[in-house]
Formats: sequence, C-alpha cells, structure tokens
Amino acid sequence: MKVFVPTPLRSYTGRQADVEAEGATVGQLLDDLNRRYPGIRFRMIDEQDAIRPHIRVFVNGEQAWGLDTELHLSDEVQILQALSGG
Repeated sequence: MKVFVPTPLRSYTGRQADVEAEGATVGQLLDDLNRRYPGIRFRMIDEQDAIRPHIRVFVNGEQAWGLDTELHLSDEVQILQALSGG
C-alpha cells in the first residue's frame, strides 16, 4: 500500500515522499518499512512498542491510535511528525 513519509524521515527512504509497504496492521506495516528502510521504525516507535508522542499515523485520513489498527491493501497511510522548538 502507499505510505506518505514526512520530510524529517525521508533520509531513510532516499528522499522519497511516497513509498510502498505491506502489512495487515500498522505495526506490521512499520516492520515492513523498517525491512525496506533500516532504522526508520525506531524513529516512530519507542522502546515500549508504542507510537512516539510526536508521531501521528493516519489511515485514509483517520488517526490510528495503536499498532494493532487493521489495514487493507487499498488503504493509504500518512505518517506525520510534529515539529517542536522554541
């Protein structure tokens, strides 16, 4: 399925904004992204296997609240990263 990668994470995808990945859940999708683009998962998932507070994952425009959110082949996934600073 199509996955939109935010600008801060594109260094992992060779600067590609849209990439392909597979998975029946958000967690499996992120695992597949990490297989294709090593290191990217750690930037989105913490040591407790939860989505990091500054990351949002949207499936077809609706926020996915957990890694167990189910996906379908026709879904579009957007990963957004909040920016912070002073």
